[in-house]
Amino acid sequence: MKIQFFGAAQTVTGSKHLLALESGFTVMLDCGLFQGMGAVGQQRNRTFGFDASNIQSVILSHAHIDHSGLLPKLYAEGFRGNIYCTPATADLCGIMLRDSAFIQESDLKFVNKRRAKRGDQPLEPLYTLEDAEGVLELMIQVNYLNEFAINNEISFNFTDQGHLLGSAAVNITITESKKQFKLTFTGDIGRPNDQILRGPEKFPQADYIICESTYGNRLHEKQAGAEERLLEIVKDTCVRKKGKLIIPAFSVDRTQELVFALDKMESAGVLPRIKVFVDSPLSVNATNIMRKHRECYNDHILNYLKTDEDPFGFDNLEYISNVVRSKELNDLKEPCIIISSSGMAEAGRIKHHIANNIKNKNNTILMVGYCSPGSLGSELKEGKGEVNIFGEMYPVIANVESIDSYSAHADYLEMIDYLECQNSKSVKKVFLVHGEIETQTVFKKHLEDAGFHNIEIPAYMQSIEI
Repeated sequence: MKIQFFGAAQTVTGSKHLLALESGFTVMLDCGLFQGMGAVGQQRNRTFGFDASNIQSVILSHAHIDHSGLLPKLYAEGFRGNIYCTPATADLCGIMLRDSAFIQESDLKFVNKRRAKRGDQPLEPLYTLEDAEGVLELMIQVNYLNEFAINNEISFNFTDQGHLLGSAAVNITITESKKQFKLTFTGDIGRPNDQILRGPEKFPQADYIICESTYGNRLHEKQAGAEERLLEIVKDTCVRKKGKLIIPAFSVDRTQELVFALDKMESAGVLPRIKVFVDSPLSVNATNIMRKHRECYNDHILNYLKTDEDPFGFDNLEYISNVVRSKELNDLKEPCIIISSSGMAEAGRIKHHIANNIKNKNNTILMVGYCSPGSLGSELKEGKGEVNIFGEMYPVIANVESIDSYSAHADYLEMIDYLECQNSKSVKKVFLVHGEIETQTVFKKHLEDAGFHNIEIPAYMQSIEI
């Protein structure tokens, strides 16, 4: 069998790994969008590097767009095989892929107006809403721990990964040339103390592991102080400065985690009496899906539900889907909190909110998760004095803060703890993906210190035979 790495190879986004068996049967692990890589990412999103019609199956680890966001393009280029995922992932993809198609088309209208003024040719969207609808029809739902045979050569099961509602590690059994071996693709590894989701689950012994490495060189801030820090920033911005707190947040999990934190503050009587807006149609729909899939909840939130039947709703909280209502927030003079997607501030309504509030020294932009290098969110976190939004340069006058403990990605100690269920001597090779090369190099040393050997960091489009 060969593995070829078409994404998330020495970079964080664009997860896409192609398994080609000796028989010619092909399986794609994830089919994600490259994000925040400028012209390089745009080019890779437009050119797969393989014939989509030759892919026979896709196994999807979770619904984040950097793992699922090119599935409609795969469909547009001729893919008609099955896509296997958990029930919660299928539900989330139903809203996220439609939203991705809509955002591409709407944001491109904005960008193409500026291109036209410069005399540049207009850009075409990567795919349409029709493509997104088509690919959703191909999804086959597979529950955690259920062994599913694709054919007589390859079967798999999902184990809970705790990174996102429905996220999973993919544990694959492959039989070829009368030999059998096991390969695990970790997807994105979650954290053991998520406020809503269960922690990552132990997985069966593997011969080969394709392992994420996003935070392979760092330790997160302690989660215990995250809510206190959030409350301090709310009070400083909205009470003392009378400003607006703008929070870019992924529509799924991160938004609900923030709302849950604010809900607990409101229940405890410590949240200032200010308006809170979740401005994202996707977040509204994702919250309803989150309410539906309580089988993914951990004990912490299940116990909270005994005293508060809706952990994602409280007085002064308004969910906004309507565009007109969203635009009205621009003229709102009173202090407030606006949570909007996307988390990297690369697309969606959050870019408009940042553009409208970045020039006011009383306002704060709060980053609460990973931002790919080159993204608007990354530039804000780096402290750049001027940023490009929709083709125009904006001075960064608002305060910029970060709370990294809200990250849904495990740090290097948490990833090593997750891998402790494996006999490292029985693992023939570990492939590090979903990380920047400098980070992966550090994480490789941490893994070697933990007893793993034969660790490889594949390059973009590299093909490796196992």
